[in-house]
Amino acid sequence: MRIGLIIATYGRPTLVQELLSSIEGQARLPDEIVLSVVSESDVEAEFPKRLRVNVVYSNPGLCAQRNRGLELLRGRADVVLFIDDDFWMSATYILELERLFLTNEDVVAATGLVLADGATTAGITIAEAEKRLEDYARDPNPNEVIRDVPDTYGCNMAFRMSKVGELKFDERLPLYGWQEDVDFSAQLQGRGRIVWTNAVWGVHLGTKESKVSGVRFGYSQVINPLFIFRKGNMSLRRAVLLILKNIAANAAKSLYPERYVDRSGRLKGNMIGLLHVLSGRLDPMRALKL
Repeated sequence: MRIGLIIATYGRPTLVQELLSSIEGQARLPDEIVLSVVSESDVEAEFPKRLRVNVVYSNPGLCAQRNRGLELLRGRADVVLFIDDDFWMSATYILELERLFLTNEDVVAATGLVLADGATTAGITIAEAEKRLEDYARDPNPNEVIRDVPDTYGCNMAFRMSKVGELKFDERLPLYGWQEDVDFSAQLQGRGRIVWTNAVWGVHLGTKESKVSGVRFGYSQVINPLFIFRKGNMSLRRAVLLILKNIAANAAKSLYPERYVDRSGRLKGNMIGLLHVLSGRLDPMRALKL
């Protein structure tokens, strides 16, 4: 199979270079890597020699940047893998991903086991991630699991391109694209199986550098789920529960916030989002004006 890898990145050139170096150690290299960036300063001048890397330029925003990568790989890849620029893969990740898609022809999308997710903590260092990967590789779960799930997790998700066709990420979900993975996966319902598997695994560093402002992110936490619901790609129950969970967490923790999360900013964004919902303004792009 021809496997393409798309990495959308912004403002983290050193991290991306270290990520590429780690990818060079894959047992099965990707056939092509696309770095989707906003400017030349987002990447280093040279890449590891064993990797075939292309750089495409895009307007800022995760969905827009991923779409530029998709446009390049249509017709050139059988499977496209998306990883965040701070996701460290197991050494056999791409090898096992290929086996999964070859032996399960009904699978249209897959997402792997996240051993540790720094997005929910202060973050994980590269050294810590590499140790976790090494430790797990020495004693992995002996029972391979492939189970059907409603959607993929954006930090590591792969798609069969013959089923993706002309589908795109919705660029009306700006910036970090909160819940863009759910929105995109929903479009593949009925085209085949969407699965989670422990056959591929990795660690999400959850790097805080170049993150979206708290107010903007808090706004997206309210507006994006309802916007995706209105499109028919998320149930109302799931959207409401997600919004309430985030508002409750931001309110409770704003008194004694974590040093790595702008809880007061997120809560302010939540309140602005609720006001806009009540006034009938359900436009994710308004986050750009905050």
